[in-house]
Amino acid sequence: MLERASARETAARVAAGALAKQLLSLFGIEVAGWVRELGDLVLGDRDGTIGELRAVRDSSSVYSLHPDRDKEVEALIDRVGKEGDTLGGIVETRVDGLPIGLGTHAQWDRKLDGRLAQAVMAVQAIKGVEIGLGFEAARRRGSQVHDPIQFDASKRGGPSLGFTRPTNNAGGLEAGMTNGQPLVIRAAMKPISTLRKPLESVNLRTKQPEEAAYERSDVCAVSAASVIVENVVAFEVAAAVVDKFGGDSVEEMRARYALYHELAEAR
Repeated sequence: MLERASARETAARVAAGALAKQLLSLFGIEVAGWVRELGDLVLGDRDGTIGELRAVRDSSSVYSLHPDRDKEVEALIDRVGKEGDTLGGIVETRVDGLPIGLGTHAQWDRKLDGRLAQAVMAVQAIKGVEIGLGFEAARRRGSQVHDPIQFDASKRGGPSLGFTRPTNNAGGLEAGMTNGQPLVIRAAMKPISTLRKPLESVNLRTKQPEEAAYERSDVCAVSAASVIVENVVAFEVAAAVVDKFGGDSVEEMRARYALYHELAEAR
């Protein structure tokens, strides 16, 4: 059970995601992920292009967008480790350059938000997934949730076809399809369950109280989870691109992608 549930299994998914990102880059689609919260520390996000944010993330020892707070985060991890406890957190992945219409509104099992949620929830220790405002949307009125639609002719040749929104509360997905805005998805990772300070358990043979077994454990794997989630998201997005524009070669896909934009802009 312990090894069957190991996150070592995700190594293959990260490798597949890395290849998927190479395919996506040919269509101007970029993916990056980072740590947004760790324990009770809210690190948050920041403005910038995917390339700029990736560079900031890579300069952080904990893969956040605020490397100036690395020492604070490291101190928390060290302190919790000495207490024999573990930490969870929240990771975020953003995808830029997505065309309108990936996914579908017609079949429930092919909606892109559903496919993404399933892929991310299948990562070990992930206990919650949200897109855009996510759970916060349930606390607001509709006028504070739904994104107005505007048109900017200067962006007509881009992936959004010129349709823009002053907010992105939907996180780039509506009715199971991309809407041309950046895709923003977050995942909540629970603290690692194997504690150096074991919880109460029961001996299955004697039914008597017994401390849970401790084999080994990291204190916090949230930074690693950000890498995993980034790559499983990349894989699902690439699969949606292939579904939409797939062919026997990249050249065919790019030709169909260009034709799709040409036909969409002509409407």
